[in-house]
Amino acid sequence: MTIIAWIICVVLLLLAAIVAGLMLYAAWTARRVEKALPPLGRFVEVDGGRIHYLEAGSGPTLLLIHGLGGQMRNFTHSLLERLKGDYRLIIVDRPGSGYSTRPPGASAAIRAQADTVARFMDALRLERPLVVGHSLGGAIALSLALNHPEKVGGLALLAPLTHAQSEVPAAFRGLVVTSPPLRWLIGWTLAIPMSIRNRELVLGAVFGPNEVPADFATRGGGLLSLRPGNFISASRDLMATTEDLETMPARYAGLKLPVGILFGTGDRILDATAQGKAFAEKLPSADFELIEGDGHMVLMTSADRSAKFIARMARRVAERAKLAPVA
Repeated sequence: MTIIAWIICVVLLLLAAIVAGLMLYAAWTARRVEKALPPLGRFVEVDGGRIHYLEAGSGPTLLLIHGLGGQMRNFTHSLLERLKGDYRLIIVDRPGSGYSTRPPGASAAIRAQADTVARFMDALRLERPLVVGHSLGGAIALSLALNHPEKVGGLALLAPLTHAQSEVPAAFRGLVVTSPPLRWLIGWTLAIPMSIRNRELVLGAVFGPNEVPADFATRGGGLLSLRPGNFISASRDLMATTEDLETMPARYAGLKLPVGILFGTGDRILDATAQGKAFAEKLPSADFELIEGDGHMVLMTSADRSAKFIARMARRVAERAKLAPVA
């Protein structure tokens, strides 16, 4: 063996050892996170995967769908206690997020996720609930209303994604990975160390200009992002958003149900004008409400205002149901 071949072998062995060490660290971290933050709810089989959901409270039904990289604890952090006294809440982990699974090969496109949510609603026999969607969950809620209008009573959208963006927000650029094998490799090696390193930068953008809640890592579920599957799923979700958002806006004017949008004027992830006002211009019947100076995570940083907004939209749904002709 020549000296060059020997050096190459040593380098390859070192790289293999580093990759193996990072993968072991990722697995160890994921186990610790899941032990600290176990599932909150129950599971139901849908489309070959398991959907994790939490049911709480009583009254008119609300179905809550979280955003990119999030999970149900984004809603349980602040809104659950404010709403469960008056409403039956069904809070879902989207396919591939939180503790829900997504079958291998299943699409991560907005419409595909909405179709899965529709079948989840069938499994739980939900009848025309108010659907509350945050961020990417707002886009999925809109797709649900556009493609399954008979299943939705109304929409309460919190900082929703409604139109395609020309640029990926800086906080999410690390998720821009087009190759599935590379995405898997990053998820199992670099994603967790980089997430820890960039935590303040990313959370500063997601919550800014507001402060990050001191208990977001635990009560808000932030630690659940420190798992390989979370990175892989979030990257797939992000890369698939444009598949449907190019055509959805042309259909917004045809929505025939109560729709409300709540946005913070200081949102650093989605622009209130490009996403909120632009939607309201296409559907003048929609409620469009702004919170001066608030950021993207209005469901936590303006929880009282968000709860009142959701309650107002629930009343609109109830009023519309009373006016509906009897079959």
